[in-house]
Amino acid sequence: MLHEILLSLSGHPSPLLQNDHAGSTALSAPERNLLRSAGQLSEIHCNLISYTAQVSATHPSAICRAVSTAITSTHLAAFQRKILEVEDGILRKDAGLVGAYNIVPLTAVMGEFSGWTRTMQWLWDVVQFMLGQDSVSTRRGSELINKLRSEMQTGYADIEDASTSLVKVAETAWLKQVSAWILYGRIPNFGGDDFFIQRDKENEQGYKLEPALLPSFVSASTASSMLFIGTSLNRVRTRSVADPSIGTLAHLSSQLQELSSLKFPLNTAAFSRTIISIRMTLSRTILQKLLPLEKVIEMLHLLRDFLLLGRGEFAMALTQQADERIRGRWRRADNLAYEQRSGVGNVVVKEGEVTAVLARTFAALGSMQSQHAEEDEELELARDLLRLNLSKSKTATPKKPAAVVVQDMPTSIVTTPFRNLLFSVPVDMTIQIPSPLDLFLTTSDVQTYTMINSYLLSIRRAHLRLTDLWKVTSLRRHHPAPPRPPFNGTRGGRETTRTLRERWSARSAYMRSAWTTSSAGIFFLAETEAYLQVEVVGGLWGDFHSWLTGRSELSKQGSSSRPPTSANNRANNRAEQSDNDDYDVWPQNKDQASRPSTSSRIILPKSPHRDPQTLSTAHRAYLRVLIRRLLLTQASFTETLYNLLIHIDHLVAFIHRLHGIWTSMDLEMDEGVVDAFSNLDAEEADLKANIRHVEDKVKKGIEEVVGVLRSLSMDSAFMAEMEDEQGGAAGGEEMVVVDGGDEERYVPKRIGGVDRLLMKLDFGGWFDVGRAAEGCGDEF
Repeated sequence: MLHEILLSLSGHPSPLLQNDHAGSTALSAPERNLLRSAGQLSEIHCNLISYTAQVSATHPSAICRAVSTAITSTHLAAFQRKILEVEDGILRKDAGLVGAYNIVPLTAVMGEFSGWTRTMQWLWDVVQFMLGQDSVSTRRGSELINKLRSEMQTGYADIEDASTSLVKVAETAWLKQVSAWILYGRIPNFGGDDFFIQRDKENEQGYKLEPALLPSFVSASTASSMLFIGTSLNRVRTRSVADPSIGTLAHLSSQLQELSSLKFPLNTAAFSRTIISIRMTLSRTILQKLLPLEKVIEMLHLLRDFLLLGRGEFAMALTQQADERIRGRWRRADNLAYEQRSGVGNVVVKEGEVTAVLARTFAALGSMQSQHAEEDEELELARDLLRLNLSKSKTATPKKPAAVVVQDMPTSIVTTPFRNLLFSVPVDMTIQIPSPLDLFLTTSDVQTYTMINSYLLSIRRAHLRLTDLWKVTSLRRHHPAPPRPPFNGTRGGRETTRTLRERWSARSAYMRSAWTTSSAGIFFLAETEAYLQVEVVGGLWGDFHSWLTGRSELSKQGSSSRPPTSANNRANNRAEQSDNDDYDVWPQNKDQASRPSTSSRIILPKSPHRDPQTLSTAHRAYLRVLIRRLLLTQASFTETLYNLLIHIDHLVAFIHRLHGIWTSMDLEMDEGVVDAFSNLDAEEADLKANIRHVEDKVKKGIEEVVGVLRSLSMDSAFMAEMEDEQGGAAGGEEMVVVDGGDEERYVPKRIGGVDRLLMKLDFGGWFDVGRAAEGCGDEF
């Protein structure tokens, strides 16, 4: 019987333990209970042998296979050794097992296996967890690691030891997969579907991160770093074929040593430090050649100058070219309207015309730059990379950014359609990200720049269109000359002079209200634009540029720097002049007044080393604060501002149309040129009524925008968010200092404030003054 029990416990089913002995009178109740316990242990052991073999052979997860094999080779083998030890003790007549008269008590035999009952049951639960309830492939390796790590917290020493041993096996298998990715940039051939990095053709990097496949001990920033490392290695392998100067993978021995020094179970902080150390080593050895800091700074200057309107002449030329294209379309439609009834359809802007507007804008900027001796390399780079396209009717799903685990952007940006104002149809100013700059910039970043560009450009455009009204001299100022001699002395000549002056006096009296409203709008737009461009965009850019080039560290050591004072001054938008020429990021040639070329203007002799992922993290923090400070997260402000800009467009269009009607009326009355197809008097009366109506809308729109700003300044939640944005600027991303502190978290400084803008708009009660001027008939 003892031989049968030991044989059954070793994995061979026995009828002795499987039969129900409840009705048997040959066995006592304690003996039946002992046999029942032995039968349960035997059944668990048989199931473990069968199902671990199944998992080891068929499970798609390499981690689950490794754990299943470890259960068989370690724990079940130890159980087999225990059975042999018990059998050996019986054969040797060990006093602990064999009593008097060579009697072997069943209680003593089963007592030797009492410590295995709980362990074997736990192992069977683990195997069942790996198999899942429905099929073999329902469980992932990350889920198993998380379960085993949680089981380590149990109060049973035997379960804790068993779970610890299996955790080591599971994490070792997982770390081997990670090593293949972070050392060679390769997804494991076997178990790739269970790996947290997956191929994705829709992603700009070609790979994406699956948070569901990540073990719980891996932080979000560490996962983002691993994704960046592997993606960079893939890029290096591709570029090294075309450019042997980049070199091959190096320092693998030191990186392997760092990985092998990790202790199991893996610690979150230690693992994070190791990954960041490998990332820094990669950036110092390979990525420094693939993506030097000078290229990053060059691209950021391009984004600042063109998409954030650092170059004021670009916004001006683009607005002028767009308005000229729209006017040309309307003129052609008017000429064809009498012959083709579909002439209105010719006003619709086409894709080729939008692209041509951008080309003519660069041509205009090139003609401005031709007077300088040196070629503007940044302008040529912008000509190659910038694109102006019509937005699709159905917005395509944007590509996912590289770091999908980390909070990518701040709160959602408002959907106010500022992009509709330039051409009266949706257009987007975008930029192509050349390789390898896509390691630093993501499609999400470019989309954010596009939204900011539409927002700032619409304000600049409205400001320019209002100020252009003052260029229409015949509408703003007119001094009718008397007829030429000898008619000036005649009665008819004097009557003509009087008629002209009376006509102009009536028109001037009518236009006073329009000029008052336009002046008020110009003041509002000028102050708002100055706040957004100079204080917010310029201030944040200066702070980010200082951190990027290490100027913040230099300033701590006593170097002096000046913040940019004008958004339209390109020299101030770049690196500030320092008292020490060694720290000059863009040294100016003292013999030449022109700006330096791109190849010689970026010198970073003492800037700290910052790898591309650190730069990308800081750049996202910069964009996050920039969006908030530009109030692009406040729909109440953007909606009222958008309505005001539309009313300003209507006012400018009506005034230009009224000027054209007055010119036609002057030709009809003075020269006898009659247009038989128009009723100028009726059109004039209709336009005057429309202008008065739009004037009221503009005034109310300004008041509404100022009211929204005042409400925001008193909104405790909004102000708390603005005050706390520095603490959460990095979006909770983890920045671990390695190698003596080469990395430093970028914390944007406090810039601007709604109260500062309100002080400017409320200074002197300018709007009340405008109303008083309108009431007394004085020109504002």
